[in-house]
Amino acid sequence: MKKKKQEQSIAFFVDSSNLYRDEAFTDLKSASIRRLTPVKPDGSVDESRKVLFFGNAELISPQGPVPVQAELQADSLEGAIEVLPAAMEKAAEEVRDNYNKMIQQQQLQQEQQSKVIKSGE
Repeated sequence: MKKKKQEQSIAFFVDSSNLYRDEAFTDLKSASIRRLTPVKPDGSVDESRKVLFFGNAELISPQGPVPVQAELQADSLEGAIEVLPAAMEKAAEEVRDNYNKMIQQQQLQQEQQSKVIKSGE
């Protein structure tokens, strides 16, 4: 007699003390800014928490688009627009650095794997 596989369920829940309204702003060219406004469970604005801003972009790589995101240190949409270029440049630089490190590690691994160990040497 075969045992029935127990079905595993995923426990989904919403942290009602950490809700945000998510709004997107774009210039339809390259800039995209998300504004996350803290809200209470009834949907009203939660003035006790700070509004968050994030810049979003994509870098084009040989493997395809790479998403880049940076938190924008700003208190308003106008401030977020102002700081976006520098924040995104810094985030893109970090992505490029991490990509280059990954490529170097892969090359090192390939070199190590391709070495032939000869007996008597």
